Amino acid sequence: MNGMLGIGGVQARMAEIREMVSPQRSAPTTSFATALDALTTDQVAALAGTSDVSALLAQLGGTEQQQGPTAQDLIANARKYLGVPYVWGGSSSSGLDCSGLVIRALGDMGITDFPRVARNQQSMGTAVPSLSQAQPGDLLFFDNGRHVGIYLGDNRMIEAPAPGGKVRETAVWATPTAIRRILPQQQAAPAPVDTAAVQRALLASMVGVAR
Repeated sequence: MNGMLGIGGVQARMAEIREMVSPQRSAPTTSFATALDALTTDQVAALAGTSDVSALLAQLGGTEQQQGPTAQDLIANARKYLGVPYVWGGSSSSGLDCSGLVIRALGDMGITDFPRVARNQQSMGTAVPSLSQAQPGDLLFFDNGRHVGIYLGDNRMIEAPAPGGKVRETAVWATPTAIRRILPQQQAAPAPVDTAAVQRALLASMVGVAR
């Protein structure tokens, strides 16, 4: 169908649209619901080639995508441990070292295959050239991997500093020797679907198909 949705795919989208404009979400007209139910296979095939409807279906399809763990999730998890005392080799809520904070925050969102030691952590993800290009959630490594913190943006980071200290938010106190991006930034929420526009476009297209 030259890149258009197959009939089965369009029919599935029609069911999703019907759900989106159900009484819980809005109050569709009886004629609209009846028109959807009355679609024949040939009409569905023709609808797949209607530009307005194809665009709406593509929009709806994009809203279904679920994003996995993000850099913002990493920061939120790390912040749960603010005030936890530094313990060398620690990776629990009773004590954390710098790399332990990273693996604990990642583990809280189900990421368990990350290296334990900062020197090995600095080979993960994608390299970021400089602090000016760093994004919140990037990992900042110091002294060639002897220490790691999680960047917060605005030249600040969260870290488990050293014996006698506690997990804290602080200014980036030295130039990182490596910066690694391991998680994507959180995506903006999709725009709400205009159900009235969906109704109008579908009904208009079905009228055209019937001609």
